[in-house]
Amino acid sequence: MEIFILAFFALGYLLLAGADIGVGMALPYLGRSAGERREVIAAIAPFFLGNEVWLVATAGVLAGLFPELEGTLLSGNYSLVVTLLLAWVVRDMGLWLRGRAPGPRWQAFWDGAIVAGSWGLALSWGSLLSHVLLGIRGPLAVLPALVLAALFATHGLAFAALRLRATLRERAAVLSGGTGEARTYALTAAALLAVGVLAGLRLPLHPGTSGDVLAPVILTLIPLLVAAQGWVWWTFRHRVTGPSYL
Repeated sequence: MEIFILAFFALGYLLLAGADIGVGMALPYLGRSAGERREVIAAIAPFFLGNEVWLVATAGVLAGLFPELEGTLLSGNYSLVVTLLLAWVVRDMGLWLRGRAPGPRWQAFWDGAIVAGSWGLALSWGSLLSHVLLGIRGPLAVLPALVLAALFATHGLAFAALRLRATLRERAAVLSGGTGEARTYALTAAALLAVGVLAGLRLPLHPGTSGDVLAPVILTLIPLLVAAQGWVWWTFRHRVTGPSYL
């Protein structure tokens, strides 16, 4: 049961947050002007905070139910984890601050922070998953990390194509064959889930002693999380028609 809970949150994060990370990576390509970039960001604006909840929940499950696994992942990966957290903060700062003051330089600076943070997240996750899957550390880990980063970017482009209109949709659908963005999104989602499952099979999944207490509580909260996520997706199911609050 504890393994199911961990897989549910970790795979949910890869699938959902992988899309907004990919959109941030492709922001310079998708948005050629400040107005276009703001509309591209509107594609992920309703979702990115909810998607981050899955990462927080994954970290909580690791700490509460899999303390041995938490230590294994952190051991020797402190710098990578710190880089991941810094990239997360930089990306979110860019999303929140880009529209808080007028001026093209201000917006361009924070748009750059969104791109840099998104690439940092993708490469950090790629490096961590590469280490887990292949046991690769050091400079050679950059190669599989770049492959996984490309998967994040493709996933984001497919998501953007599902959310945007007109010229922005055409740019996002460059890898989807025009109107095949749903198929591309399904394929990239399946690939991310496969990477997550394969990585999980390589990990020492030995639950701690607190599972009998924490697992029922978490299982009770899961339907609420799924319902909230489903409500957000249903509410914002239509294509973006203009800039958002970000």
